[in-house]
Amino acid sequence: MRSRRALVTGAAAGLAAGIAQAIARDEFAHVAITFRSTSPDATLTAIRAAGAQASAHRVDFCEPEGEIARALDEIVATAGPFDTLVHAVGPITVKRFAKLSAAQSREMIAGNLESAVLVARAVLPAMRERRFGRMIFFGANGSSETRPDVGLSLYGAVKSGVTAFARTLALEEASSGITVNVIEPGDIRDKRITREEARQGKARNPRGRPGSFEDVADVVRFLIAEERDFVTGAVIGITGGLLAADERNARF
Repeated sequence: MRSRRALVTGAAAGLAAGIAQAIARDEFAHVAITFRSTSPDATLTAIRAAGAQASAHRVDFCEPEGEIARALDEIVATAGPFDTLVHAVGPITVKRFAKLSAAQSREMIAGNLESAVLVARAVLPAMRERRFGRMIFFGANGSSETRPDVGLSLYGAVKSGVTAFARTLALEEASSGITVNVIEPGDIRDKRITREEARQGKARNPRGRPGSFEDVADVVRFLIAEERDFVTGAVIGITGGLLAADERNARF
C-alpha cells in the first residue's frame, strides 16, 4: 500500500521533473511539486502515469520570505505532511562576477540557499513528529570542496552553502530518524534524455558520455528508501568521474 508523500521543488522541467516521475513509481501515494513559471502539466501527467497522486504549487523563491513561508505552509497543510523532500530548485547564471547584476546575484542566493532553509523549516516538524524523514539537497560539482569554476562565483558559493547547511542538518536531525544527503550532478546538458539515449552520445568526462535524469534519479531513489537509515550527511557526485571544471572555462 502506498503511503509516503514527497515534495520536489522546481520540478516543472529539468532534472527534478524526471526525479518526481521516478520516485512516483515507488511507494509514494502523493508527489507534490513546486514551479515558478514553466507549466507543470507534463510533470503532473507523468507522476500520475507512474501510479501516484500529484499536485503542483506555484512558489517563487525570490519573493519576500514571509510570502514564501506562507506558501510552503499551505502546501504542507493541503498536500502533506511530507516524509520526503527533494530540494532541486536552483537558478543559475553563468557570468564572471564583474558582469553579474545585483538582481542576478540576489536570485541565486534566494533561489538556492535561502530556499533550502525555508523548505527545510516547513517540512521538518512533521518528520520529527513521525520520527522518519528523507531529505535530499542539490549541490553542484565540487560544492563540497568549494571548487572554483570561472563564471560560477555566486552559484558555487551558494551551492557550497547549501551543502554545509545540509550536512550540519544531518547531524542535528539524525536522532529523529531523519537522513539528510546532498547530490552533486555533473554537467548534464540535456536534462530530458534517458540513460539509453545518453549512452549514444559523447562528453568530456572520464566516462565519456553525457549524464541523464535517470542517472540522478537512481541515486535519489536509493537515498530516500525507507531502509536507508544509516546513510546521512553524505555528498554523492553524479558526474561520470568529472572532477575539474570542463571546457566551459575556456569560453570566458
